[in-house]
Amino acid sequence: MSRGGDNDEGWCAVTAVGEKRNPATEDGVVSFEAKGVVGRSDASGTRWAWQTSYGRHLFWTDTVIVVLAVLLAHIVRFGHENLLTMDPVSTLNYTLISAGLAVAWMVNLRLFRTRSRRVIGAGYDEYQRVVSSTLRLFGFIAILALVFQVELARGYLAIALPVGLLGLLLSRWVWRKVVAQKRRRGEYTTSVLVVGGARAVRHLSSTFERKFTDGYRVVGVCVPAYSGSVGDEIDVDGRPVPILGDEHSIIKSLSASGADTVAVAATETLGPEGIKDLVWQLDPLDADLVVATGVVDVAGPRLEMRPVAGLPLIHVEKPSYHGAKRSGKRVFDLVFSALALVALAPVFAVVAVLIKLDNKGPVFYKAERIGLDGEPFGMIKFRSMVTKADAMVESLLVQNEGAGVLFKMRDDPRVTRVGKVLRRYSIDELPQFINVLRGEMSVVGPRPPLRREVENYDGRVKRRLLVRPGVTGLWQVSGRSDLSWDESVRLDLSYVENWSMISDVLIIGKTVKAVVASDGAY
Repeated sequence: MSRGGDNDEGWCAVTAVGEKRNPATEDGVVSFEAKGVVGRSDASGTRWAWQTSYGRHLFWTDTVIVVLAVLLAHIVRFGHENLLTMDPVSTLNYTLISAGLAVAWMVNLRLFRTRSRRVIGAGYDEYQRVVSSTLRLFGFIAILALVFQVELARGYLAIALPVGLLGLLLSRWVWRKVVAQKRRRGEYTTSVLVVGGARAVRHLSSTFERKFTDGYRVVGVCVPAYSGSVGDEIDVDGRPVPILGDEHSIIKSLSASGADTVAVAATETLGPEGIKDLVWQLDPLDADLVVATGVVDVAGPRLEMRPVAGLPLIHVEKPSYHGAKRSGKRVFDLVFSALALVALAPVFAVVAVLIKLDNKGPVFYKAERIGLDGEPFGMIKFRSMVTKADAMVESLLVQNEGAGVLFKMRDDPRVTRVGKVLRRYSIDELPQFINVLRGEMSVVGPRPPLRREVENYDGRVKRRLLVRPGVTGLWQVSGRSDLSWDESVRLDLSYVENWSMISDVLIIGKTVKAVVASDGAY
């Protein structure tokens, strides 16, 4: 029995799984039917089956990429012409070195568990393990060559390392897209039985439903001290989920629903002894146990498992808004925005001409927004509306489609013909890089709020003002105008609590994709 340390969503995962099959479920289908809701687990569709198949595909993909990378480095560095002039012994030596490097690379990927079922399709953790295993291998080779004074062609390693690493990361990205697509069709999922009070169960189930690409699908719940009829349902975002019993019915409900994972939403419902007993009961059933910590929207890097007096305690590090991290972010903002403005100068010129030809008035528009520490500033945008558009808001309020205090309309009559194109591809937002240079905004951050929004903030939401608002952010890559007010606030607060340079780079990459696809823009 082992405890897993891979968690991205504030989970403490306790594995109660042996690498063996339960004979009772090996040859058939175990299902539960209640009011039309069916939980199903069969040998061809279980998590174990698809994870094994997926891991096998990853292995062969990794093998092909590593071999091709090493072979390419060998040919480029010791091409046919060079090989003819080289000593036969040297040729043989480098052939053996290439073969050894490929084998060592594959072994290292396995040692770092880059194909572990805990991380496959998980994104950041999977990429991190691939990068760490590859860099450590090449670092180890470099140290050995230095210590034993072995002559290695640096150009050879300089080709194999970037080509192989890039290929491995690209293949993992492609396979993640395959998994996401299958999960949209209801495949490659983990069937979950949730245990806890009604409120905790509904919240946890709703979170799983919202993040369906993570692959967790709730097939049933057990509610402690439940006195209703087995087969009653709770509503989770419009989907009925059957109640299979109380805290004493977990094992029976697990088999009945076909679930392969038990998620405890509130540990007080079972207590320490109850959790310990559940772990042992799940061991022969080939099932996992995960326990919700109650910590939400806190990223993995801020969570650390530390055993204290025999208890596995989750330590949550405080978010950092000052010091070196903030200085590094500011340097990144200055460099990125300066390069962006230089590269986009021709676009600015063309857009300015089109705006002037389409509708008389200024090229730029300044909208008041509230920035760092509540300071107001003028956010610069390309003008996409007719002049004096603000005066027309009152007459259009009845048609407002925006979230919360935001005013949004899909077919806003104030938007010009050129403005519709600018908004569709977020071109009107590009001048905000000027705000970044001026220190009023950041490249990545929370959505720039209006004054009337800030006036209605409570103490919790005011944390959005602890960092500079961004040209893009989680809100930009998660639906933009289609987001509800609560979801927009949640994403902003999640960014403020967990921001890092790595997450900023990932968000920028996702923004490019969202803008090209014009997702949620109007």
